[in-house]
Amino acid sequence: MIKMTVFLGNPTKEFEKTRHNAGFIVADTILPNLRWQVKFHSAYAKEGNMIYLKPMTYMNLSGTAVSEAASFFKIKSEEILIVHDDLELPLGQAKIQQGGGLQGHNGLRNIKERLGSDNFYRFRIGIGRPIHGDVRLYVTSNFTQNELVTLKCLIDKSKNTLLCNDISTTTINV
Repeated sequence: MIKMTVFLGNPTKEFEKTRHNAGFIVADTILPNLRWQVKFHSAYAKEGNMIYLKPMTYMNLSGTAVSEAASFFKIKSEEILIVHDDLELPLGQAKIQQGGGLQGHNGLRNIKERLGSDNFYRFRIGIGRPIHGDVRLYVTSNFTQNELVTLKCLIDKSKNTLLCNDISTTTINV
């Protein structure tokens, strides 16, 4: 059972609509009226039995926020869902899985290091991979308007799954 959902992104305005901020975009879309507080190096909220977290440490240091909140609330790694961008999935596809490879995602790597486990659940949001060019520039570039429409459709289709605290492995397509 999921007790904490973590949305990965970068906290400043310059990253607001970038591919690397897909997690924050999901949070802002499905939880528009949530009252966020500052705690655990994060924007943090509690609704019912669920803890929501948006780390404000920047992507590559997300593990600091996640481990602090998990320790405070006594949440095990297998009770955490991480919502993040994924280069290996095409735009318009999402996949839920537990554990697995980190595919070079530095935010996930830091979370694994800080929790001491990669047994957390992941909601992988496909952003596609650039055909040419630097991956770092690609993930920090803005979604196009058409890509944002596709992302919004995926989020709408995934909302009930993300708000449910009983997660199962699945693939969602737009």
